[in-house]
Amino acid sequence: MLNKPRILIVDDRRDIYLSTSFWLEDNDYYPLEANSPEQAREILKQHSIDLILLDMNYSRDITSGEEGIAFLSWLSKSEFNIPVVAMTAWSNVDLAVKAMQLGAGDFIEKPWENQRLLQIIKHQLALSNLQDQNQKLQQRLEPVAQQDYVWRSSCMLQLMKQISNVAGTDVNILLTGENGTGKSLLAEKIHSLSQYHSGPFISVNMGAIAESLFESEIFGHKKGAFTDAKSNRIGRIGLANNGTLFLDEIANIPLSQQAKLLRVLESGQYEMLGSSHTQQMNTRIISATNANLNKQINNDEFREDLFYRLNSLEFRVPSLREREQDIVPLAEHFIRIYTDKYQRPPITLSSQAQDILCVYDWPGNIRELSHLMERAVLLSQSTEISSQDLSMLVPRSKESEKANETMTMMTLEQAERKLIKQALVTTENNITQAAKLLGLTKSSLYRRLEKYDEIQR
Repeated sequence: MLNKPRILIVDDRRDIYLSTSFWLEDNDYYPLEANSPEQAREILKQHSIDLILLDMNYSRDITSGEEGIAFLSWLSKSEFNIPVVAMTAWSNVDLAVKAMQLGAGDFIEKPWENQRLLQIIKHQLALSNLQDQNQKLQQRLEPVAQQDYVWRSSCMLQLMKQISNVAGTDVNILLTGENGTGKSLLAEKIHSLSQYHSGPFISVNMGAIAESLFESEIFGHKKGAFTDAKSNRIGRIGLANNGTLFLDEIANIPLSQQAKLLRVLESGQYEMLGSSHTQQMNTRIISATNANLNKQINNDEFREDLFYRLNSLEFRVPSLREREQDIVPLAEHFIRIYTDKYQRPPITLSSQAQDILCVYDWPGNIRELSHLMERAVLLSQSTEISSQDLSMLVPRSKESEKANETMTMMTLEQAERKLIKQALVTTENNITQAAKLLGLTKSSLYRRLEKYDEIQR
C-alpha cells in the first residue's frame, strides 16, 4: 500500500468517493477522502499525496466553481507541488480554463468514463514524475558552492595562470598528477572560466563503469536496446550538452571501448545504443589520470591516437609536497570548512602542529590533508589543534621517511634548514634538546636560527 500512488478525492458526495475509491483500488491506487477543500488542506499537511481529484462545486445549486478556484489558488501559493485533476457535473469551458490557469493539470466532467479518468491520472502522474526528475537533475548539475582558496606556492600560481589563459577556448585538456591533488576541482575551475560555464558540468569516473555498460553510460540507450533497457536513458555526453564532460581516471577505459570514444572525439557525432539517429556533440572534454599514459601506450594498453585527442593541452597538477607554502594555509582553510559544517567554534593550529604538517610528506596529497583536518576538528577538545592532537593522526613512519629524505636531492643549506626544523618539531621547540639532537651548542643553534629566521614562528 505504501508504494501505491496516493490519490486524494475532494468531493462532498459520499457516493462519488465510494465508487471512485473502489475503482482506484482495483487499479493499484490508494484513495483518501476529503469532503471539503478545508479538510483537503489539513490532509495535505499530514499525508504525502501524489494527485488530487478536485470537485469544483460544494454548495447546492452553485455552478461557479468558486470554492474549487479558491482551493487551486491556495495550492498554487503553497509549498505543495501536486498535480490536480478538476471535476464538475456541469459542462463549463470558462471554469475549465480558470482551473487550468491556476495549475490544474486536466479537467473532466461527471459522469466520466473510468478508462478516460484512468488515462488522465496516469498521464498526470507521469508528468509529475518527469518534472521531479528534471528538478533533481538540475540540482545535480548545478555546481556545488566552494569556498575559494587563494594559492600561495609559485608552482600553483603558474599553473592557474596557464589555465586562465586557455580556459576560454574549446580545446580538450588532460590533467595529470598523483591521486588527491585536486584534479577534479581544477576541472570545475576550468569549466567555470570557459565559454560553457552556463551549461552543466558532468563528471564520470571511467574506472567505475563496467565494460559491458560503457556505451550505455556514455552515449545513452533507447528502450529495448538490450534486455534490461526498459526505458530511454540519456548518456553522459547528452547530459553534458552545451557544457563540460569531465572524464576522470581516463586510463581505466577498456581498450575495446577506446575506439568508440575516439570516434566521437574525432567526428563530434555519436548514436545512442539501439538508435540509428546520429547526434551532434557540443561538449568540452576535460580528462584526468594519475597513470603514466606514455607507459601504457608502449604496453599497448592505451591508444596513442586517443591520447593525442585528449591532450590538446596537458597540465600536470603538482603534489602537495611541491606546494609547501600552501600546506598550512590549506589546513586552516579546511578547518574553517569543517568547523562551519559541524558547527564547532573557531579552531586554530598551534605552531608545533603547523611544523608537523610541513615535515609530513603527504602521499595522499590534498585529499589526505582534508580528511586529516576533518578528523582533527571532530576530535579536538579545545579551540587549538596541538602537536599531540596531530601525532595521533599523522603516521609516524611517514615523518621518519621525510626526515631521511635523500640529502643528495638538496643543497647543503636546504638540508641544514630541514634538519633544524625536524629537531624543533621533535623537541617541541626546546632549544637545549634540539641542539643536543643536532650535535650543536645552544649558541650555535641560535646563530643558525637567526640565519634562518623563518623557521621560528
